[in-house]
Amino acid sequence: MRSSQIEVDGIAVEIVRKKIKNLHLRVSPPAGRVRVSAPLRVDDAVVRELVNARLDWILDHQSRIAARPLRPRLELVSGEQVDYLGDSYRLNVCAVAGRPRVELVERTLHLLVPPGSDRAQRMAVLECWYRRQLKELIPPRLRHWERVLDVEAAQWGVKRMKTRWGTCNIGARRIWLNLALIRQPAVCLDYILVHELTHLLERGHNARFRQLMDRFLPQWRHPDALLRKCSLRDEA
Repeated sequence: MRSSQIEVDGIAVEIVRKKIKNLHLRVSPPAGRVRVSAPLRVDDAVVRELVNARLDWILDHQSRIAARPLRPRLELVSGEQVDYLGDSYRLNVCAVAGRPRVELVERTLHLLVPPGSDRAQRMAVLECWYRRQLKELIPPRLRHWERVLDVEAAQWGVKRMKTRWGTCNIGARRIWLNLALIRQPAVCLDYILVHELTHLLERGHNARFRQLMDRFLPQWRHPDALLRKCSLRDEA
């Protein structure tokens, strides 16, 4: 895989060449970066032609991204609202001498941390809890959708990603899910699982891919729209 950059009508375009068959154009938050994934032997002129043809679409997406309100950075102090599975909970930070942990009681998320802890330490405790919760949710949902699609992922994992909610390495049959999904409604996790598993049947985001999504998860456009409205800005 190799990367280069061109400029088209004043727009910086990153070109990432790798072993794929088709061109893929993406406009990514938070800055509206334009990136084209291209087959290894496709030259810049072909990419430039694609970008020119989709210029109005690119500018529209960049405008939408710029119009999204940025979510204020959490300072992780008592009284703030934190998200979990699409709902908001009041944060209560407690200084304790024991093991750092999170306890969810009714509408309050208690963050138990050592006295004098800073934001980074508190975030590490919260994200550790988020990760455990997501990893507990995934296996039964993954098995369910594997049966529905009649496919099987060889591996799956959770990690923080800045621009994607999920990825699928088709050759390795490995799926990665964004840790930020734990903050979204559970239907979004199902949507990303189906989306990535569908790539084991169809590589591209073409008409066949959408037809398969319609078959396996007819209501997929709703969670897709929800996630498109969210910023994946790094909060750490």
